[in-house]
Amino acid sequence: MSTGCRNAPVLKERGQREVFCGLTGIIWLHRKMQDAFFLVVGSRTCAHLLQSAAGVMIFAEPRFGTAIMEEKDLAGMADANAELDREVARLLARRPDIRQLFLVGSCPSEVIKLDLAKAAERLSVAHAPHVRVLNYSGSGIETTFTEGEDACLASMVPVLPQTEAKELLLVGALPDVVEDQALDLLARIGVSPVRCLPARRTDDLPAVGPNTRFALAQPFLGETAAALTRRGAQRIDAPYPFGAEGSTLWLKAVAAEFGIAPEVVDQVTAAPRARAEKAVAAAAETLRGKRIFFMPDSQLEIPLARFLTRECGMQAVEIGTPYLHADIHGAELDLIAPGPVLSEGQDVDKQLDRVRAARPDLTVCGLGLANPLESEGLATKWAIELVFTPVHFYEQAGDLAALFARPLRRRAALSGLAPHLEAAE
Repeated sequence: MSTGCRNAPVLKERGQREVFCGLTGIIWLHRKMQDAFFLVVGSRTCAHLLQSAAGVMIFAEPRFGTAIMEEKDLAGMADANAELDREVARLLARRPDIRQLFLVGSCPSEVIKLDLAKAAERLSVAHAPHVRVLNYSGSGIETTFTEGEDACLASMVPVLPQTEAKELLLVGALPDVVEDQALDLLARIGVSPVRCLPARRTDDLPAVGPNTRFALAQPFLGETAAALTRRGAQRIDAPYPFGAEGSTLWLKAVAAEFGIAPEVVDQVTAAPRARAEKAVAAAAETLRGKRIFFMPDSQLEIPLARFLTRECGMQAVEIGTPYLHADIHGAELDLIAPGPVLSEGQDVDKQLDRVRAARPDLTVCGLGLANPLESEGLATKWAIELVFTPVHFYEQAGDLAALFARPLRRRAALSGLAPHLEAAE
């Protein structure tokens, strides 16, 4: 019988939310997909967000841009579709390296009901066969920021070619170095061939069919998983590859699907797992016994809570997540000991009240809440940093633990300085 949290009651809240924009996913996706381009159909605010979040110099040639909607577009005084067609033609003429173009919806384009799906179909025909045009929504009106990647990958699934071969599909954007580590481990275990979604180049896009088995590398890909399932692919149920334990269980679940014994995984992973456990133990000296509160933000909260409670000795007070997908989070919930409050959605004022009442040692939250909580004497960890930093699989396990240990060490160092500062005054 399971002793985890799968069947624990879930506190569901609907109220004022504090979330980051779904366009943010472009920042890591444009680095991953080397011949793709992300054209945001939005406002100057959208353009400023991407430019500042990416830290791109003005002279750089990033693989994203913004088709800026002016007042006349919003007022219906201009033909937005004609202007979009013209901008796409100019972009493709200037950037012949683009093979896949994403039209990314924003809050402004959705408010005026600009049909980017039809625009993508029209432009795909116009620029075929060299460029495929797809669309997805990056709007922050009803979403959290990691759903940008989910929507992007889901938009690709219907146009992937068909295959009858039994292959593994690794789903989720990982930094190239982390993806290479995962592919190397899988090859040594004996799992091949392995395809990736997203692929680094359009020519390497995977095929999908009824014999495709896919493993999620990210816990926020619910729509992508559903789209792949509709194509006949079957998901491998597993915890996510965070930490030594999560990485091993993920690899064993994949291996089992391909008829490979768990002992083979243990043999192949013995050395990297030992390195991961040693690195995590160093950070765990700071984390052990500390209480942590997860505000809903990135959808990484459940697997991170499992990692921190089981491998680092922390105690979870509340595990909040924007959306709790029982099917793709179930294997993680089975491993989390009963005790913490599970919450889905957000009423930010009520959650802040619970944070203040609990006074946890560490609160994982968005940028907008971190500074106010720090001013109240609470240590915080920016949730978005966990998406931009390589944290998957064995070689990154120590770095992942250190991300949580660092704010606690910093607070301890500042507390030690406080008496000396008061004396100096």
